[in-house]
Amino acid sequence: MDLDVVNMFVITGGMLAIPILAFVALFFLWPSVLIKIYYRYRRRALGMQVHYVRLKDYQFCYSFRGKPGHKPSILMLHEFSRRKDMWLCLIKFLPKNLHLVCVDMPGHGGTTCSSLDDLSIEGQVKRIHQFVKYLKLNKKPFHLIGSCMGGCVVGLYSAYYPSDIGSLTLVSPFGLQYSNDNQFMQRLKELQNSSSSTHPP
Repeated sequence: MDLDVVNMFVITGGMLAIPILAFVALFFLWPSVLIKIYYRYRRRALGMQVHYVRLKDYQFCYSFRGKPGHKPSILMLHEFSRRKDMWLCLIKFLPKNLHLVCVDMPGHGGTTCSSLDDLSIEGQVKRIHQFVKYLKLNKKPFHLIGSCMGGCVVGLYSAYYPSDIGSLTLVSPFGLQYSNDNQFMQRLKELQNSSSSTHPP
C-alpha cells in the first residue's frame, strides 16, 4: 500500500478520534459541561435569552423570550433543586408570540445563594415580588406557573399580591393540606393497608 494512502488514513482516523475522545472524556469526567452545552443549545433553539438582574446585593438569573404585549406575560417558577431550564421541554409547545420569563428561584442556579437569605416560602415570595417589580411584569396582571416548591410560592404569591395575578397554574404544589381524602387517596390507603396485612414483615 502506498505510504501517502496510509498517511491519509492515519490523519483521517486521528481527526475522527479527537472529537470522540473529547466527548467520552467530557461524559465521564465533566458531565456538567455536557449538560450546560445541551441547555445552551435548547435555549437558543427555542429563542430564549439569559439575562441577569442585580438588585443591590442580590442577583437574579432568568431566561426570557418575547416582549410584553397585549397578551399577559407568563412567569414560570421551578421545583426545588432545579433551575429555570426545567421549563424548556414545555416552552417548545407554547406560541412564540408570548412573553415568557423563567427565573432561577432564590438559592438556585445563577440566582444568589446566601446563608443569610430567607429561603422560606414567604422569603422566596418577597424575593420573587422584587424581581417582578424590577421587570415591571405587574404593570398588568400576568400568568404565574409553579411546580412543586414553585407551586407553593405561586399560591402564596397570589394571596399576598392578588392584583398582580391574572391566572395561576400550580403543578403538584408542595405544602397543600387536604382536610379529607378524595376517592383516589382513600383507595390508595385501602390498597396499602391490604397489602401490608397480607405480607407481614
